[in-house]
Formats: sequence, structure tokens, C-alpha cells
Amino acid sequence: MTLVWTSSKFRTTPDLELFRSGGAAGTIGSVTDLLTRLRHQGWRLTSQRRAVAEVLAGEHVHLTADEVHARAVRVLPEISRATVYNTLGELVALGEVREVSLEGRAKRYDPNSDVDHHHLVCTSCGLILDVPVADGAIGGLPTGARHGFEVDHVEVTYRGTCPGCAARPT
Repeated sequence: MTLVWTSSKFRTTPDLELFRSGGAAGTIGSVTDLLTRLRHQGWRLTSQRRAVAEVLAGEHVHLTADEVHARAVRVLPEISRATVYNTLGELVALGEVREVSLEGRAKRYDPNSDVDHHHLVCTSCGLILDVPVADGAIGGLPTGARHGFEVDHVEVTYRGTCPGCAARPT
């Protein structure tokens, strides 16, 4: 389900195209989870901010700002590109969305910032999938290789070719 803006309020409609993969309420990556986290932070949920949050809902969602805008326009036709960029910046600053930067590609936005995970990236098409963190939040970095650092965060990116690209003739 997704919410669509009408002249005075949101209404609920099924829309599988809008989200790459939506989560049900209470699951990782659901609209409800992100909106709840934002409310707990005291973030005022305007219709524009809500539209951006809805677009970001789901597992394995890693959209560029332009993709977020294109999908948000389907929910709220009058939303501007600047509003989307500003909202994404605010969400990153709040720690509710992660910015994912990959060499030679536009930044992408990952709403699953509340769940530790790594990324699996297709080097052909740029598809990004979330991968659960294996045992040990510091990625198995031996104590001697830490050079005295207290490691509190690890980002691992696995690169390869997705099944779709691998199946294409070369």
C-alpha cells in the first residue's frame, strides 16, 4: 500500500510500482518504521517530507535523489526537486538515511540506517542489495591491524555481477 496525495489529505492505494519492495508494517524498511523513527526525533512531517519518506520505504531501496524525486512526484505532484534534495539532506543529518557513495555513480540513499548491514553491488548495472552483517560488527579486523583505533562502525561493499547481468550475452 502507498499513500497518494489528494487535494486535502493522503489516501491509501495499492501501488507496487512506486516501491521497489515495500515492507509490511513492523518489518525492516517499512514506511511505518521510518515514520515512527522520525516522529520520535520530533521531525515535523509535512506532506512533502512524508512523500519522500514513503518513497524510501522498503528493503534493498537505494535510490538516487532524482529517482526519489520522480517517485515522490507520483505521490505528491507539486513536490519540487529542491525539496527532495533538502529533505534527503535532513534525513542524512538526522541519521535516519545513509548516503551510499559508489565510484563513478550518483549518491544513493539507504533508509535502513537503523539496521547494521553491508552492501552487495553489481559492477555492471549498479544494483545495490543489503547484506546482513556477519558475526563481529568490526568485520573481523584483527586487534593488531586496528593501529590503536576504537572501531565503532564498519562499511563493507561486496562487488560482483548480479544474476541479471551475468545472464546477458556479452
